[in-house]
Amino acid sequence: MITIAVDCMGGDHGPRVTLAACRHFLEHHPDAELLLVGLPDSLTGLQHPHARVVAATEVVGMDDPIEVALRRKKDSSMRVAIQQVKDGAAQAAVSAGNTGALMAIARYLLKTVDGIDRPAIAAQIPNAKGGGTTVLDLGANVDCTAEHLLQFAVMGSALVSVLNDDQNPSVGLLNIGEEVIKGNEIIKKSGELLRLASNSGDLNFFGNVEGNDIFKGTTDIVVCDGFVGNVALKTSEGLASMIGSFLKQEFSRNIFTKFAAICAYPVLSVFKRRMDHRRYNGAALLGLRGLVFKSHGSADAFAFEQALNRAYDAARNKLLDRVQARIAHAAPLLGVASAE
Repeated sequence: MITIAVDCMGGDHGPRVTLAACRHFLEHHPDAELLLVGLPDSLTGLQHPHARVVAATEVVGMDDPIEVALRRKKDSSMRVAIQQVKDGAAQAAVSAGNTGALMAIARYLLKTVDGIDRPAIAAQIPNAKGGGTTVLDLGANVDCTAEHLLQFAVMGSALVSVLNDDQNPSVGLLNIGEEVIKGNEIIKKSGELLRLASNSGDLNFFGNVEGNDIFKGTTDIVVCDGFVGNVALKTSEGLASMIGSFLKQEFSRNIFTKFAAICAYPVLSVFKRRMDHRRYNGAALLGLRGLVFKSHGSADAFAFEQALNRAYDAARNKLLDRVQARIAHAAPLLGVASAE
């Protein structure tokens, strides 16, 4: 039985969305159990033999400062959900709440894995091949060293090996050009460390990639700092919305644009479906001594269910063990990197 703790109060919509997603998830996962964490009076809408309410008395708001979430709201649904993972009552936690608060609480309660300086946020961005390119970091670390990017690559490789059943996923380093001489000093040093890691068998380094390679699916994984990664994520989320808006506008115009829109509709619909970020919802907080997944705050029931699916897959395939094993294998290199 895979047990997942769900922060049912987080996100823009709270229990209205999270409970609907939990109900559908349980229908398709008879070997899963959900701990529904939140205000008990708000969680009466889901009755299922594999769903159990865990009470919390507070809720972390989407605009709450990290200090408030971490120090003052010690019985929030977010914190109680992560505490279930720490206590061993659940194998993973899922929340659509405040990203900064989630990372801070998770890091405070679970601590980081030995060999990892900073946790990273990793998620898939849809690509032209019909799948997703895993990108990290997506916002947890704005300023990164070369050593951090190496750690991200090792952790990302473990994640993709679990989610895609690929033991040797390719890793690209996001840069302003493919040439080795391109980029600032941090990126150049990162490239050197990644090549060393590839030569030692710790990962499969493809080389430098550019922004469009994320959407082409050139590599399975792309590593970058959190500032650039978050921009790329928001850009991808806007593509499907743009196509949807375009179709609505063209169908509402004159007969000629309506006819053109009808002709283009099948192709554009496929493109919109491929680029639908809801299908890839559920970012992993990697580098912690426990599994925590972040859903988009505005996620609907379909999107939140995808986050539950990713947490379930990660727990079932022992992602945490794989991350720790890869880090242990790369320990000599990580040690050299830290000492330089």
